[in-house]
Amino acid sequence: MIDYIKNWLVHNGMGEGLSLFLSNMITAIAIVLLSIVINLIVKKLFLKIVKAYAAKSPQKWDDILLKNKFFDQVVNIVPGFIIYGFAPVFPLYQDLIQRIASAYIVVVVLFVVHKLLNAVDDIYRSSQEDRTRPIKGFLQVIEIIAIIIGIILIISFLINRSPWIMLSGIGAATAIISLIFKDSILGFVAGIQLTANNMVKLGDWIEMPKYDANGDVIEITLHTVKVQNWNKSISMIPTYALISDSFKNWTGMQEFGGRRIKRHINIDLTSIKFCTEEMLERFIRIPHLQEFINGYNNEHINGMQLTNIDAFRAYLAGYLKNHPKLNKEMAQMVRQLQPTEFGLPIEIYVFLDGTKWVDYEAVQSEIFSHVIAVIPEFDLRVYQNPSGYDFRNLDICKS
Repeated sequence: MIDYIKNWLVHNGMGEGLSLFLSNMITAIAIVLLSIVINLIVKKLFLKIVKAYAAKSPQKWDDILLKNKFFDQVVNIVPGFIIYGFAPVFPLYQDLIQRIASAYIVVVVLFVVHKLLNAVDDIYRSSQEDRTRPIKGFLQVIEIIAIIIGIILIISFLINRSPWIMLSGIGAATAIISLIFKDSILGFVAGIQLTANNMVKLGDWIEMPKYDANGDVIEITLHTVKVQNWNKSISMIPTYALISDSFKNWTGMQEFGGRRIKRHINIDLTSIKFCTEEMLERFIRIPHLQEFINGYNNEHINGMQLTNIDAFRAYLAGYLKNHPKLNKEMAQMVRQLQPTEFGLPIEIYVFLDGTKWVDYEAVQSEIFSHVIAVIPEFDLRVYQNPSGYDFRNLDICKS
């Protein structure tokens, strides 16, 4: 073809050198245009056939492959093979053209692998298994390996050297490679541990103050875990941080169906005393206490007296037992903890009948507002540091 064009140009009065150059240029342009046209024709016909098949197929995987443009990338290999096949037309540049065409084919194959892995991830995401065993991190590892192999092949084609020579050089550069891909290696190992131990999965509610994360896990990748916080902001946590640092996973609480309320209030130790007859007559009229006081009087006949803190704890136990928004099937306790310099802690340990945060805060506030308000009824005082109001009421201040 080149000789024909060259002879035609020489016959029409063009010089030998210029006619050779133009004949090569015209042939090269014709081959490139031919490859583009064939690529467009093949792509149009091939995609039409594939779309027709996907429309009739009940499976979803073919639709996902089309959505990710996997078949579009597969067809893009065609120009590379055409140019490679026409390389002998240019004897002087045949080897160079074939090497460039081979490098182009490798690049397209890398794009095909990328689209395929994206499609595999989408197909897997549509299954229930994705919630417990996400594979995006593993797919990213495969893609990194494919890119490394592709880069080695491309360089070996362009410099016309065996890829095994470059692979042997990688062994000597292991330390540098380990440093470059440190995060990827750590993320890969962490991903294996997270998956094997089922520590975190998509949809889990996790809390990690170090990274200001408190919300649902929406994505787990090779390098990061994406968390959507309750204010809709996004926190990115390094995958390996979930192995090296501590975090709290609230999923068990959500699946259990009850959210724990565990909070205490400090009682002034100087306000604790034995109950007098007048106090008992007053307490017995308080709801939830009549049965307790009568039972206490019948059992303790050896001079043991009831204290106001005992009556207060009994009242709280009855109040919590009859609270409509607490789970009656889970533990309910009113605990008296060890006294400290801040008074006597009385801890309430119950579970909300539900897991919604708003309901949890509302019920918790309601319970402790009631507790604080009812404490004076038992001649008890809440311990707190003196405030300005307390100082204004001191006699020394008045004088």
